[in-house]
Amino acid sequence: MSVKVGVNGFGRIGRNLFRAAWEGGFDIDFVAVNDICDAHTLAHLTKYDSTLGPFPGTVKSTDDALSFDGKTEYPVLFPEFDIR
Repeated sequence: MSVKVGVNGFGRIGRNLFRAAWEGGFDIDFVAVNDICDAHTLAHLTKYDSTLGPFPGTVKSTDDALSFDGKTEYPVLFPEFDIR
């Protein structure tokens, strides 16, 4: 049985956590990503990591989701700012 995880912040640490789980084959089911950036920017940052090198699979994005190797689509959630 896999553990379901939502990543709150897909910055350096969130992306490294996702990548380690992806490459390590751990039984972790990522269900959502919460970040202030749009999905296209997050896909680019994941695909072209300047420290770890390129992501070992395909990375695609839509306006509100990320997909890796075409297998799973992870919704990207955006915080709602209360502008007054």
